[in-house]
Amino acid sequence: MKQYLLRLIEGETLQQEDTYQIMLNIVAEKYNVQQIAALLMALQTHSVTVEEIMGFRQGLLETGKHIDLSDYNTLDIVGTGGDGKNTFNISTCSAFVIAAAGYRVSKHGNGSSSSVSGASNVLEGHGVKFTDDADKLRKSLDKTGICYLHAPLFAYGMKFVGPTRKALGIPTCFNLLGPLVNPCQPRNSLHGTANQAELRLYTNVHQKIGDNYGVITSYDGYDEISLTSGFKICTNGFEKVFTPVDFKMNYINPNDIYGGCSQETAKTIFDNVLEGTSSEAQKNVVIANAACGISIMDRNISVEDSLCIAREALESGKALDTFKKFLELNS
Repeated sequence: MKQYLLRLIEGETLQQEDTYQIMLNIVAEKYNVQQIAALLMALQTHSVTVEEIMGFRQGLLETGKHIDLSDYNTLDIVGTGGDGKNTFNISTCSAFVIAAAGYRVSKHGNGSSSSVSGASNVLEGHGVKFTDDADKLRKSLDKTGICYLHAPLFAYGMKFVGPTRKALGIPTCFNLLGPLVNPCQPRNSLHGTANQAELRLYTNVHQKIGDNYGVITSYDGYDEISLTSGFKICTNGFEKVFTPVDFKMNYINPNDIYGGCSQETAKTIFDNVLEGTSSEAQKNVVIANAACGISIMDRNISVEDSLCIAREALESGKALDTFKKFLELNS
């Protein structure tokens, strides 16, 4: 570790084989917490590179548990986190809208590390029991169109950096890694990043991975479509800037999508959206993100059509029904 740290301090970047070996060593518990903290902070002194991310990703996947869902054409929708915005669980809510619209979702997520409520927090708050049983996950996909993959059950290496990340209290490169290590490696992904530099990094990483991807960021620092500003979407086929007006929606205030100061408040907003009792702003931000996911899954439909599909899935109550069925199977 000393040699890696010295190289980083001197302004060098690490190669893929370096960070791959570091990840293996972390899992083998060859480093103490002080060394891991020093590494994470040293990496934060420069913009983490594609090679560094790919090496960590390789190590996490290799030391973790893989789930074979290759028979299904699924989408993962998740943000990197670390944007400091404390929104309610927009991508998780959007995942149930996408599933209700007839597209299969293999949602990967975790508890919060730098926000009030992560995907695992809101689902656990509803009584969901996380599983790594492939048969149960397939049954959930078959019956509800969605399964949930709780990261600690699969990416074993994350637990060795979790306490350090929590103690640091700031985003690290492991925020960027989370969405990239979905244990079923879905064919499709919609990933949100908190800024333009991360969007470019993620686009380059996805090009190396070779999946069908969309990467989004809002210009005011949200790792999802927030409708508080314009936003950029990069996919295999195009890069384009949109505004809420392009989605036939109004700009909203950041307070409209704030998740509150407790997991219970975020859970209440999540429920309200699915139950049709939320504010228009909260509903629209979920529809916008779900529509983007649908457009990744089906490139033959227009933005307008994907918005209509997402809106119908939510406003008809199908998304709520999907969520209720999901709870029945997974609680």
